[in-house]
Amino acid sequence: MRDDIIKYLGAEVKRRCELPDNFFGMGCFYHIEAVVKNSELLADKYNADKEVVIIAAWLHDIASVTDYNLYKQHHIYGAEMANDILQQLGYDRNKIKLVEQCIKNHRGSISNNRKTVEELCVADADAISHFDNIPSLLYLTYVKRKMGIDEGKMFVRNKLERSFQKLSSESKGYYLDKYEQTIRILV
Repeated sequence: MRDDIIKYLGAEVKRRCELPDNFFGMGCFYHIEAVVKNSELLADKYNADKEVVIIAAWLHDIASVTDYNLYKQHHIYGAEMANDILQQLGYDRNKIKLVEQCIKNHRGSISNNRKTVEELCVADADAISHFDNIPSLLYLTYVKRKMGIDEGKMFVRNKLERSFQKLSSESKGYYLDKYEQTIRILV
């Protein structure tokens, strides 16, 4: 495992999240940390290449935190940015291609064709990470989007329900308890 690269990426993503022009604030960093944690768990569960999954998890939203104008296509720009970063770090070219595919196909809202278990791990970890970061969702809802209490509660609940529905059937079973407990809070 390339712990040197993984450690560097964690620090670099945190640095970018701390910049004042990062629209999402530090909440995005906590989201990314949760994606890393869940990706690692799912990589073990599905026997995926853990190194590729963790690196892709650290980089899956790199375009969004770097430049909010890239958000709508952050999966595309993020894959390109990941390629550049990982080449500069001397990472294995074949593994870079796997990382790129994980980033391109991590969004549940985009119709894609996930071909590898690594892509599945990152996409599912991205969807379930919202359940680990309720305060960040509330910050986005009430501070950034300036929603009222009821509108915000419905926005968060709908976001979580959509996120759960984006999971693979295997991961839905794995995360069902977390989903049910979180939704109960937002009744």
